[in-house]
Amino acid sequence: MPELQLAVIDVKPGAAMESQSGLQMLRPRIYGAYRVPAGPKKIAAIVMHPTSNFMGHYLIAPLAERGICCMGLNSRYMGNDTVLLMERAIQDLGAGVQFLRAAGYEKVLLIGNSGGAALASFYQAQAEKLTAHHFPDGDPTHLHPDDLPPADGIALCAAHQGRSKLMRDWIDPSVTDEHDPLSVDPELDMYDPRHAVPYSAAFLARFSAAQKARLDRLEHWAMERLRQLRSTPDAPRDQAFIVYRTHADPRCVDLSIDANDRAPGSVWGDARQVNYSANAMGRTTSLTAFLSQWSSRSQADGPSNLARTTCPKLLLTYTADQSTFPSTRDAWLAAGGERIRNIDIVGGNHYLAGQPELVPRAADAIAEWAHAL
Repeated sequence: MPELQLAVIDVKPGAAMESQSGLQMLRPRIYGAYRVPAGPKKIAAIVMHPTSNFMGHYLIAPLAERGICCMGLNSRYMGNDTVLLMERAIQDLGAGVQFLRAAGYEKVLLIGNSGGAALASFYQAQAEKLTAHHFPDGDPTHLHPDDLPPADGIALCAAHQGRSKLMRDWIDPSVTDEHDPLSVDPELDMYDPRHAVPYSAAFLARFSAAQKARLDRLEHWAMERLRQLRSTPDAPRDQAFIVYRTHADPRCVDLSIDANDRAPGSVWGDARQVNYSANAMGRTTSLTAFLSQWSSRSQADGPSNLARTTCPKLLLTYTADQSTFPSTRDAWLAAGGERIRNIDIVGGNHYLAGQPELVPRAADAIAEWAHAL
């Protein structure tokens, strides 16, 4: 097996400095790790997440063994989504596609694992027809079609629908004070033992409505705060804030909802502990990052973007996933239409962690699909 190689990619030489993110934002410069298989340079793939470090991704070596150069690429926001703008993350992905095209590969595929699925879908939709000329806050993105060369196909694995959908499904509606992480309305607390599992239809309806109401309030506040800042002379154009308790999905404890093969709990362990933790999904964010990632104004919804694409698509459903479900699969399949097909990886958890016997199944499915394109 060839050595793992390092890709160092300047996304936009001479770009203006973006504060508080070190060299990756100062350049911006991004990094990837890849293996080059023996033989002609036919097919390459990029597996990328908005923030997770995928340079050690479980598919890199297995796909190289199957004749596909696979790069685990990191965005400029790796490990820190506090100021993440999805419109910049697709620019980073485009730099990776350009890198592999310049290396001579005939086809370049995108592998969207977990949150990378919505990223890949957003990228390809914009590559086929650029519409994201502005961020949700109104500032120009300065994206250019040359930044976003189209890929030749998209494979989705344990695919979240996108960060805005995750926040809608996971935000805790029982928070009564946005400045107090311990404030709670017991009538809306899914972790309160008075709400027995399986949850009643009435409780789930109240819970979902209250989730939307809380998210709407946060979004309204973020927009109003931005308007206030930007209408005040010498004020900063953005600010950070905290969103407490963002891991309250009833499916974590009630396995009868959206039933699959999952065990109780969260991808990260005990769901209640994650909900109250100091560092969790969307916990610390800026106004502009909140709008770009987590709000209804986000342009990075996965299925709606996938529906705009014309390339071939593959969906791998990990049937024991604790954070994607049958309804998630159905949303992707509806968006992909006639150009997508699903393959179940039976018993697979979200990242196939501790399941080395399942990794070859996923790699075989992707390789068979890729070589047939």
